[in-house]
Order: sequence, then structure tokens, then C-alpha cells
Amino acid sequence: MKFGDSHLFQPGYRRALRFYMTAPAPCPYLDGMRERKAFTNLSVPDADAVHSLLSESGFRRSQGIAYRPACPRCNACKSVRVPVRDFTFTKRWRRTLRKNSNIVATPVKAVATRQQYRLLKRYLETRHEDGGMADMGFRDYANMVSESPVKSLIVEYRESEDLDAPLIGAAISDVLRDGLSMVYSFFDPKLSSRSLGNYMILEHIQRAATHGLPHVYLGYWVDGSPKMDYKRQYWPLEVLNGETWELMSADI
Repeated sequence: MKFGDSHLFQPGYRRALRFYMTAPAPCPYLDGMRERKAFTNLSVPDADAVHSLLSESGFRRSQGIAYRPACPRCNACKSVRVPVRDFTFTKRWRRTLRKNSNIVATPVKAVATRQQYRLLKRYLETRHEDGGMADMGFRDYANMVSESPVKSLIVEYRESEDLDAPLIGAAISDVLRDGLSMVYSFFDPKLSSRSLGNYMILEHIQRAATHGLPHVYLGYWVDGSPKMDYKRQYWPLEVLNGETWELMSADI
């Protein structure tokens, strides 16, 4: 199996990294399909550098694990990222930014709070009541946030600079050598008309540009999955094709 970066297999990394395969399980994106993942533990020396290299090779992080789809008969999951310098703020995106111009985005340490958890529960109960995270307790959420061996942060969104003001959105993100990787984001479902999900992605694109980071990683676009199709809206978008990042075709 190739993972797209020879640096990962230099002697120092070869001693630390061990890759494994999950057992086949029902695919959460495509009906009737089975999925498998390749994964490795990120609790290794120089974890941030390893994580960055793996992200550039199509891996995602979940707590202390980096994983990538490795399905033998399907290649629908494609890692995608926004090239920040070339991103186009269309009229639609400018409207979204204006609609949310009163929001204050505050980066904080990746430490779980009860306020974040209450917001997450409202979001899951409204948007993903049948999903795998629906029964998540506070301790589960705290583990999701804190069990990260790499540089992570949470961007909190409020309509005030007061940190005691109601939380209306939050994004758990990793800081890579070449960008920001959005691990998971959630928002107040009562404010869906404000397009907060879109706004948080746009805010991350602006944040990356401010810090000179060239990419925002959005996870996987899944060909044939309606719930993952929204990622094609962020144009231009790069897709990992084998071992090469290429501009996604507009007619896909």
C-alpha cells in the first residue's frame, strides 16, 4: 500500500509508525457498500510533522488515530482541500460573510467545555439524530477533543467578545505545516438560516490566509453521496488523485 510520501518511510518514522486495517463494516456514505480503513497511531515522536505528512497523503485524524479509506473495490472517497490563495469569494460567499459580520471568532485551547457540549448535543439531535455520535456523553466529547497528540485548537463563535455569551458555533481544527484541517464543526441549529456551517469554513479560509497557510483541509468528498456533496461548493477545490493533488473538475 502506498501512502504518497517517502518521508514517512525513512528510518526514524519506520520504527515509530505501524499501519493496520479495520475489519469490513457498512459504509456510512454509500448504500450497500462495505468500508475498510488503514490507520496508525499518532502518539509517536515528532507527531506534528508525521500528522502533516499523513494529511498531505489523504489521511484524517480522529482523536489519536490517523486513518484513510482503503476499500478494495471502491475509490469514491477523495481527500479535498481549498487552495487558500486562489479561493474565490463569490457574491454568495460575500453575502454569507455579511450576514454573519457581527460574529466574533475566538481560537481557544482544545479543551472540552460544558458549553461546547450542550451546543454539540443540540446540533446532533437536530441534524444527526441517527448518526454514530448521537449518544455521545460529555466524557466522550472530552476524549474526542483532548486525546490529540498534535497541535489542535477550537475556534468558538459568538455574537459578542464576551466569552460568557452564548456559543453559536465551534470548530475543532488541527494546525498543519501547510494549512488548517477542519476535524469537526457544529453550530446552533436554530440559526441555520445564517449558513453558519458555510461561514465557519469561509472564516477558516480567511484565518489560514492571515497566517500564511496555503490550504484548508475539508476531509473527504464522496462521489455519489449527497450529504458530502456540499464540499464541491468551495471553488477552486483540490482533490487527491492517487498521490497527486489536482484541481477538481467543475463538471464532476
